[in-house]
Amino acid sequence: MENQVIQNRLQALREAMRAAGIDYYMIPTADFHNSEYVSDYFKVREYFCNFSGSNGTLVIWQEGAGLWTDGRYFIQAEKELEGTSVTLYRMREEGVPTITEFLVQNMKQGQTLGFDGRVIPAQSGKEYEKKFADKQISIVYDKDLAEGIWTDRPAFPAGKVTVLDEQIAGKSFEEKRGQILEKLEKEGADAFLLTKLDDLMWLFNIRGCDVECNPVAMSYGYLTKDRTVLFIQKSALDEGVTAYLAAKGIEVEEYGDVVEYLKALSGEGKVLVDERHCSYGLYKTVAEKQTLVEKKNPTELLKAIKNPVELANMEKMYLKDSLALTKFIHWLKKNIGKTEITEITAADKLEAFRREIPEFLGLSFPTIGGYKANAAMMHYEATPESHAVLAPEGLFLVDSGGQYLGATTDVTRTIVLGPISDEIKMHYTVVAAGMLQMTNARWLHGCTGRNLDILARQPVWNIGMDYKCGTGHGVGYILNVHEGPQGLSWQYVEGRPEAVIEEGMDVTNEPGIYVEGSHGIRIENVMVAKNDVKNEYGQFMHFETLTWVPIDMEAIDEKYMTETQRAFLYKYQREVYEKLSPYLDDEEKAWLLKETRADGTVILKN
Repeated sequence: MENQVIQNRLQALREAMRAAGIDYYMIPTADFHNSEYVSDYFKVREYFCNFSGSNGTLVIWQEGAGLWTDGRYFIQAEKELEGTSVTLYRMREEGVPTITEFLVQNMKQGQTLGFDGRVIPAQSGKEYEKKFADKQISIVYDKDLAEGIWTDRPAFPAGKVTVLDEQIAGKSFEEKRGQILEKLEKEGADAFLLTKLDDLMWLFNIRGCDVECNPVAMSYGYLTKDRTVLFIQKSALDEGVTAYLAAKGIEVEEYGDVVEYLKALSGEGKVLVDERHCSYGLYKTVAEKQTLVEKKNPTELLKAIKNPVELANMEKMYLKDSLALTKFIHWLKKNIGKTEITEITAADKLEAFRREIPEFLGLSFPTIGGYKANAAMMHYEATPESHAVLAPEGLFLVDSGGQYLGATTDVTRTIVLGPISDEIKMHYTVVAAGMLQMTNARWLHGCTGRNLDILARQPVWNIGMDYKCGTGHGVGYILNVHEGPQGLSWQYVEGRPEAVIEEGMDVTNEPGIYVEGSHGIRIENVMVAKNDVKNEYGQFMHFETLTWVPIDMEAIDEKYMTETQRAFLYKYQREVYEKLSPYLDDEEKAWLLKETRADGTVILKN
């Protein structure tokens, strides 16, 4: 069935392209700061192709259009692109060209590529310049062609800004600024242009609400030895925030004035710019007059290594969050089949349990609650128009998290609602085994996530299966649920940065199996890297777990586990019971005792 609305929008866009002399036009998933999640104002790609995932780039030309997205979204994209005339390009699949390869192969000598340079990272823009030079392809980067077509476009975000108390942040703005200046000196830079929103919030100890579930405010920062300038929408600042910024010696300029400010700089000195996050348009503006030091944001690593105050708050809040999810699982298993429960009402009930926590601020991302085949879509989101009713059979996957005054959480459990097949039990068991192996990892300092990923993936690979995503990502602190530079992923991708796992870094641990049309399984905990023994071989490290939610023993078939994996399982389950049982009523405590098998009925071999 044709999606005439999308086809009409694409036709209007092609007409605008012809008028502007543009042959190919590119629309990524990004705002002016290359953020992973964006406000409704920036959902241009979704407007023109109907794909709503958090990662994807749309390319349009007169004869066609293509969407590039990653393995998390293949199933979802197939459904949402149906009838739009947009072709799906499955990134990193065999035989599928990258966007750059596609453009090089298809664009003709002297043609023009267009995009809004404010939403394309400098790194990508520079790559296009290099790759297209031989064909003399021109790049037009000052065109937001959506402006004349998307007439009912949502307003530009300008939500209220708040100050994060230093007792919660653990470090003052002055301390963080001092650390950054030390890094700038080492890099030979005199100034720092900061464009990444979560890094800006971390540095200034402020939070915003310009992106759903992400407590960030649209802003830029410019630091030198003598000055700190924050570009932010002044309408979002109340008297308290304004007074805080003034007391810290932070100069406040209007968000929209950043380009003119940068153009007016003297041209002396060297400015550190991170081409991964700075927009191509802003990069070109700075490069006209300034000498650039193209390095990673020093804020990224400083933010990723949580300080002692942050870690203590995270430990406390993750326990409360785990308790809320465990209470939800008990409620769901008790009520399934007795009253109608849908994917949506289940998510609402889980949020209600979280709202009972005094420090709760909101969700850290829209809850992913997928029943049976819907769970095979990694980032599935039920809607009032399209959702499933749960029944006392099969699996229900719920991936969720909360923003708290003291933590950002992310946790997934796949819950047995009734009879499941032996094959599904095998799949669940190997996923659990992989998660537990990663939990109990020991390694020498210097390893990156690519060195460790095999521990989680090996049991899945052993049955000839895989999951088309990484095993883990960093999590922010009262910030974005996805944070770098740390992560767990096995595959080498040219140009993709890797980070050594440092003490104080948190990372998710979430292997899975996704079978289209049948089921999806994911088990996810968050862990923190800690130093272990240090000896003549070096500094050994391990993970400490933050998430304490039971693994569903109804889906475990122990014949697919080694003795060591079984020991890991029962150790984790006992710890879950020990940590949560003091906060449960008698009925919940009895259920959890049975659920975790922590009653001593299972005797492990020595």
